[in-house]
Parts: sequence; structure tokens; C-alpha cells
Amino acid sequence: MSERGSQVNWLLFLALGFMWGSSYLFIKLAVPSFGTFTLVALRLAIGAIFLWIVILAAGQELPRERRIYGHLLVMAVINIVIPFALITWAEQSVTSSIAAILTSAVPLWAIVIAPLVLHDEPIRVNGVVGLMIGFVGVVILTSRGLTEGSSSDIAGEIALLGASLSYAIGAVYSRRNMRGVRPMIPAVFQVTFAMVIAGVLAIVLEHPWDVRPDLQAIVSILWLGVFGSGLAYLVNFRLLAAWGATRTTLVAYVIPVVGIVLGYVALQEPVDGRLVIGTLLVIGGVAFVNSRYGRRRLFGRVPPAEPA
Repeated sequence: MSERGSQVNWLLFLALGFMWGSSYLFIKLAVPSFGTFTLVALRLAIGAIFLWIVILAAGQELPRERRIYGHLLVMAVINIVIPFALITWAEQSVTSSIAAILTSAVPLWAIVIAPLVLHDEPIRVNGVVGLMIGFVGVVILTSRGLTEGSSSDIAGEIALLGASLSYAIGAVYSRRNMRGVRPMIPAVFQVTFAMVIAGVLAIVLEHPWDVRPDLQAIVSILWLGVFGSGLAYLVNFRLLAAWGATRTTLVAYVIPVVGIVLGYVALQEPVDGRLVIGTLLVIGGVAFVNSRYGRRRLFGRVPPAEPA
């Protein structure tokens, strides 16, 4: 790869971290005006339009096997509807910075779930150590809610951990059932299916026709749709093709930092020692899970034997 191409990829990497990290701020700004499912449905509608334009312009061939669409529907629920709804609901009581940090714990859940269903993803020493480090960070981050906060704070933090768990289940499900499928296909169909589901829930539960958003909420929903649910996917796929999955997932270290900085600058959300230490431990735990050290296998399904 040329030096210029490498520089472009690093700029795209930082842009991806900013787009996903800033989503938590814009959710915080938009949810009071729209409500949980209405916000989710609208941002997904904008993202779906964006992605379908790209798919059609690129002449991307669609899958012909029906089973793939069944898997994509399941993934839409696990990967988008559930976590998006939990995050959006939680941010009515929890700061955007805490939301960005707690949902970055996806790899810590994944190292527990993956060995149960994937023979090539065993639990290793570094995974267990990383899980323990990250768990301590989560305890520190949620300690104020447990000791001083209201029940809504605690519920919001639990919802955020539930969102990260749902993302982890979705990642493992995708790895098992989407092998060989071009990455743009899961993106566009997940977003489209999730938009329909969230839209139905919004109509039934929230009456979106009564929404009267202000300019701030409108700008926020446009940002979430175009950047957080549209352009970010395209950048992610560009990096996956250029760098591979392992290097691209390092964006998980950027997202909490962006969330904290934007929460502090835009909303004056507090940044104290508890937040800094908890964040460093969560990021450190995720880093240890992905490190090259301590890779000795502890537990996992035995790979199928090669045919004689």
C-alpha cells in the first residue's frame, strides 16, 4: 500500500471513531424530542436510503438464498433494534459519555459467548485477564449510580450493558452465519429490516405524528442517519477491506474518548477520577483481549477433525 493510501486509511479510521463516538451526544440531544423508537426508526430510515443508493450505484448483487434473509432479520433485531433502543432509552437518564464507555465493552462479552458456538474462538488466558480488568472498570463506572444515583440511573446503566451484550451476541451470530457474504449486504438489510421493526414499534407505542422537534433535534437526527447509520458503515467496510477485521476493531478504543470529550464540551458532563480510571480499565481490558500475549487456550469447542 502506498504511503498516501495509508494516510487516507488512518484519516478514515479517525473519522469512523468520531462518527460513532459522536452518535452518543446526538442521541442525548434528540431523544427528548423524538422518543426512543421514533428516533431509532428515523435515523435508520435515513441510513437505509443512504446505503441503498450506494448499493444500487455499485451494482451490488443481492443474495438468492432465503436462509440468508432469515439470518439478516435476526441480526437486525439483535445488532440494531435491541441495542439502539436500549442506548436511546438509557440516555434519557445517563450521560452520553457513560453510554459511550459502557457500550464499548462488547469484546468483553464476546470472549465469553464466542467459545460456546465457534470452534475457532476459544477462551484464552489474555481473554480471561482482559475480562477481569474490564469488569473492574465497569464496576467503577457504575459505582456512583449504585451508591448515590437514582433508580433511573442504575436502570440506564444496566440497559447500556445489555446493549453491549446484544452487540456481542450479534457479532458472534454474524460470524457464524454470514461467512462468505459481502459486507455491504448485511449492512443494508440489517438497517432496512431494523427500520421497519422500529417504525412499527414507534407507531404503536409513541405516535410519531405528534412529534414537534426543534432545530437541534432535527440536526441531531440527520447526523445520526447520514453519518452514524450510513457513512460510518461505508468507511468501516473500506477499512475492513484494507486493514482486516482485527485492526479495524481498534476503533473501539477511540469511541469512548470521543464520547467523553464531546459530552464534556457540548453538555458540560462531569469528568472525574472515577470516569477516567473506569474508562482506562475498560479500554485496557479490551486491549488485553485483543493482545498477542497470553494466547494459551483455556476452554473452547474442539475444531472438527480434518477429513482423511
